[in-house]
Amino acid sequence: MGKRDDLIAQYAEDLRSKCGMTPDMALLTKVTIGCGPSIYDADASTVAATQPGELETVKTNFLVKKLGLKDGPELDAAISSVIETYGKSERNKYRAVVYYMLVKHFGKESVYG
Repeated sequence: MGKRDDLIAQYAEDLRSKCGMTPDMALLTKVTIGCGPSIYDADASTVAATQPGELETVKTNFLVKKLGLKDGPELDAAISSVIETYGKSERNKYRAVVYYMLVKHFGKESVYG
């Protein structure tokens, strides 16, 4: 297995153990690939949930631009909900896992179809 496969397995384990979800491996793989080379960078591969600028980036670049959602308070609520599910005390919140949960939350799997 390559490095990406190892990371996808790690993300799947986070979804199972920390988020209580059974991952759709095909979707998780597509979301991970969609993150591009950022998954290999220690800083870019995680979401700094305590930094408002980082959460704004997730909202603007992922939810609005990638998923095509309209900006509004429901986007902030969804991000907060995903961070809560992942665990606020969890230091490493992987970007691919956060994005995967947001895709599931909004039912936007078709973007990766």
